[in-house]
Amino acid sequence: MADQPLVRTARPTDRGAIARLTLAAYREYATIMEPSAWNALDQAVRSSLVDDTGVTRIVAELDGTLVGSAALYAPDSAAYGDLVAFTSWPEVRLVAVDPKVRGRGVARALVEECIRRARASGATALGLHSSRSMRVAVQLYERMGFVRDPERDFQPPGAELVEGYLLRLVDGTSSSKIG
Repeated sequence: MADQPLVRTARPTDRGAIARLTLAAYREYATIMEPSAWNALDQAVRSSLVDDTGVTRIVAELDGTLVGSAALYAPDSAAYGDLVAFTSWPEVRLVAVDPKVRGRGVARALVEECIRRARASGATALGLHSSRSMRVAVQLYERMGFVRDPERDFQPPGAELVEGYLLRLVDGTSSSKIG
């Protein structure tokens, strides 16, 4: 099997695979979260998968098989509907990795690509949101230089607190510890 994932912009033909992969990757939270929080997350994920407004879908492949995906929302897009204010920076959402290949750098490669694209677009920051149930993801984001941005937190009805994170991009470089 390939050592490094191939990361690319999703094609229209990837849509079904992205949905299946994302739903499978997020299914683990059904056993971690309170039932109301899981239901809210599941609904939010499903809604986001069918709306491509302002989003670039990015996928990762290993040996020609789609094993990961992420959504990169443009600045001032409704990445979370009306739950959070618009931002002047892009937002990463729905980072998903096939459970069979976790620990192989797929999520890191997807987020690195989002950072690269944000930097190339001239963005001064890149945002994302997570929650307490997503411990492993939060640890990765923090290792990559994302820091808590409590001003961007929001609380959907019945769900866990959705915590904001921000990576400052400065003069074409990122403050992240990518390496």
